[in-house]
Amino acid sequence: MRNKKRIKNRNNKQKLYYSGKKKRHTLKSQVVVCKSSQKILCTSFCNGKRHDFKLFKESKVRWVCGIYAITDSGYLGIKRLQKTSIVPKRRSKKTPLTKDEKQSNRCISAQRVLNENVIGKIKRFKILSDKYRNRRKRFGLRFNLIAAIYNLELEERQSKLL
Repeated sequence: MRNKKRIKNRNNKQKLYYSGKKKRHTLKSQVVVCKSSQKILCTSFCNGKRHDFKLFKESKVRWVCGIYAITDSGYLGIKRLQKTSIVPKRRSKKTPLTKDEKQSNRCISAQRVLNENVIGKIKRFKILSDKYRNRRKRFGLRFNLIAAIYNLELEERQSKLL
């Protein structure tokens, strides 16, 4: 048998972005939001296959001890990297959550609502909610521009209130 030379074509590159869960080619983005000012502090992007926590590790986002990060259950291993992070407790098949654990998860999700509201406002620009039909290389640039527009609108709204 002859060794065939692997040809770099569009299909080989597309395999990196294929998500088996969603059954399509996807891009993943991560947003870090300041709770007090509601500004977008940091963004990170990768192909849709990658796990949330792996994206966090590769983005090298870190914070000081006085600041707490409130994340969803996709960031389970974050406690080892950052001690000041709050992650909801997951139930297992054998042991369901107690009432206290359910109550603490509700408190965590109530604090995370702010982050979800910011993501909802970014989705109004349709870059996250619709299919992204442009070049993948420029997704990060366009997402950062939208985040900057959001932060600018937020500053204008806050200056009008003062």
